[in-house]
Amino acid sequence: MALQISSSAFVNGKTIPVKYTCDGQKVSPPLNWGEPPVSARSFALIVDDPDAPARTFVHWVLYNLPASARGLPEGVASVATLSDGSRNGKNSAGQSGYTGPCPPSGTHRYFFKLYALDTMLQLAPGAAKDQLLAAMQGHIVAQGELMGTYSRS
Repeated sequence: MALQISSSAFVNGKTIPVKYTCDGQKVSPPLNWGEPPVSARSFALIVDDPDAPARTFVHWVLYNLPASARGLPEGVASVATLSDGSRNGKNSAGQSGYTGPCPPSGTHRYFFKLYALDTMLQLAPGAAKDQLLAAMQGHIVAQGELMGTYSRS
């Protein structure tokens, strides 16, 4: 099943505003999504840049968002565990939480991938993208994707 994911900050396929990048305030953009299947027990979010020079750069790993959530506000805290029980994983910079787009050259694509899961994951805070993907195997009941671009001038 497809999940609709959007942002009030940018349109799918268009430029991510400077505010949400390394050239701005470096805060996470607001996100919204629709109703998941009734079997959903949690959400997970992965934000990555497949256009990074050496390998895909992971900008954000967030999991165990409550199934009742229908979005994230701007500027989600980078603490290990949020007040609603959501857990931040490690990004490619080795930090907890969101790190904004900061391409060294050219225009890069940033994919915000949202997954509805039929379980709460037994992952401690700080899990990496590959650990999250392994834990989600067999538990994805819906997913959606939002893509924004950014280039530095």
